[in-house]
Amino acid sequence: MSEATISFADHDQIRTLFGARDRYLRQVRDQVGIDVVLRGDEVRLQGDEAGVQRGLEVFAELRAIIEKKGQLEESEVRRVLGINGQSQQSEAGFKPVPIDLFEKARKVTPRTAGQANYVQSIEQNELVFCTGPAGCGKTYLAVAMAINAIRREQVSKIVLVRPAVEAGEKLGFLPGDLLAKVNPYLRPLLDALNDILDFEAVKRYLENDVIEIVPLAFMRGRTLNQTFIILDEGQNTTVTQMKMFLTRMGVESRIVVTGDTTQIDLPEHTRSGLVDAMKRLGRVDGVGSVELTGHDIVRHRLVRDIVRAYDDEATGRGRHRKASSDRV
Repeated sequence: MSEATISFADHDQIRTLFGARDRYLRQVRDQVGIDVVLRGDEVRLQGDEAGVQRGLEVFAELRAIIEKKGQLEESEVRRVLGINGQSQQSEAGFKPVPIDLFEKARKVTPRTAGQANYVQSIEQNELVFCTGPAGCGKTYLAVAMAINAIRREQVSKIVLVRPAVEAGEKLGFLPGDLLAKVNPYLRPLLDALNDILDFEAVKRYLENDVIEIVPLAFMRGRTLNQTFIILDEGQNTTVTQMKMFLTRMGVESRIVVTGDTTQIDLPEHTRSGLVDAMKRLGRVDGVGSVELTGHDIVRHRLVRDIVRAYDDEATGRGRHRKASSDRV
C-alpha cells in the first residue's frame, strides 16, 4: 500500500477539483483505482504504487486547469483520465443509432453521446450502474433495451423494480388492495412502458407475466433466470437491500440499476446502496458504470438549467460541510 499527500492553500480549489457532489472525484477514484481521503486542506491518495503515481499526475493536471481557468469542466476531467477513447463516443462524432423495438413507426434513439455510451454499456455488460440527473433518460433507455432484449429472445421476462421510499413526503394511508398501494411508487416505470409500447402490447405483456413491476421488498428470496431486471431509483436502497437485489440475478440474466445520487431520500447517516455498490463492484469484469450529466438531459429545456442551479448551490455549501470528513 502506497500513500501520497497533496496540499492546498485554497479550499475553494478543492471544491472545484472534486466537482458538484464529488462527481469528478468519483471519476478519478474509479478510473485510477485509488482511495482518496480529505483531511482539512490535504488530499491523501492511497493505493498501489502505480495507482498513486497516476493519481498524482491526474490531480496535478486538473489543478493546473483550475489555476489557469478558475473552473473545471466535465469534458476536461474525461480528457485527463483518458476515457474519451473508442469505447466513449465524443459529441462531435456522435451518430445516433436507434434501439430496434421491432415495431413499425416505433423508434427510441439515444440523443447524446453519453446516452449512446449508456446503451453500449448495457449491450456489453451483464450488470450496469447508471447515475445522472433527472431527465437524462436513465430509466427510459433501460426499458427500451429490455424490450429489445425480449424481442430478440435474449431473455424471456422483464422485471421492473423500485424501492418504496417517499421523497421527503409522508403519503399517509393509501386505500385499495396491494397493487393500488404500491402503484404510486411504480408509476414512473409504467409511464416509460406506455410511452414506448402501445397500450395493447403493455397490457398483453403484463397479463402474461412477461413484464412484472414489483416493489423492491418483494424481490427477497427470488432467483430470476433469463430475465432483464431494472432497478429504478437505486440511490434510495440501503446497502443490505442492494446486496439482496443484486444476488437475485440468475442464469442468462442481466441487471441495470439507475439512480440520481443527488436525490437520496434515505434517513440521515444511512449509506446509499447504489453508491456503495458502484464503489465495491466498479472493477469487476462484466460490470459497467455510466455517469450521465446535465449535457444528457433531454426533458424540457428548463430542466438542464434547473439541475445546474441546484448543483451550483450544492457545490458551494457541500464542501464546507465535508471539510472535516475522513473518507470520501
